[in-house]
Amino acid sequence: MSWRSWSGGTLTVLAVCVLVPLGAGGCGTGEAHPGAVSPSPVGKVLDGTDGSGRHLREVGTKDAPEVGVEVTPDAAGGWDVRLRPRHFRFSPPGAPHRAVPGRGLARLFVDGRPVTGLRTPGYHLPGRLVPHGTHHVTARLYADDGTVWAVRGRPVESTADITASGTESGTERDTEPDTDS
Repeated sequence: MSWRSWSGGTLTVLAVCVLVPLGAGGCGTGEAHPGAVSPSPVGKVLDGTDGSGRHLREVGTKDAPEVGVEVTPDAAGGWDVRLRPRHFRFSPPGAPHRAVPGRGLARLFVDGRPVTGLRTPGYHLPGRLVPHGTHHVTARLYADDGTVWAVRGRPVESTADITASGTESGTERDTEPDTDS
């Protein structure tokens, strides 16, 4: 074997060793398209989806994101929603469409209907979205690639039950349970 044939074979092997790992990650900017499930090594994307059709991204219970939701009536007839995230940070608008541990946004639902996506812990819920009766206000956590953070196959979410009861003008609101009456 001559030096020339041996070195050519080595260069070919080295080139394959460099290109194979690069090809496994794909080409381009590294950002997924909106709605696409990112190939991130964060958690495991499950076959299951939430009620809106988004895939669940399973993470372990240790340091898994959590969220609490508090809803209080305001003086103008609406509701103030306050999220209490734990092991979770809100991503800024324009964040790359990929899953990053403990980051993303929350989606707010009233009675299972989507209301808004949140990148901050506070939101004013207009009274018109919560007519007379008992309602469920749910905050669910999502990764920036659109997958739902999940633990043990269930979405990371929290729900507050509220009851809107009004006078004839429909502006008086109470939260349940009412312990003052």
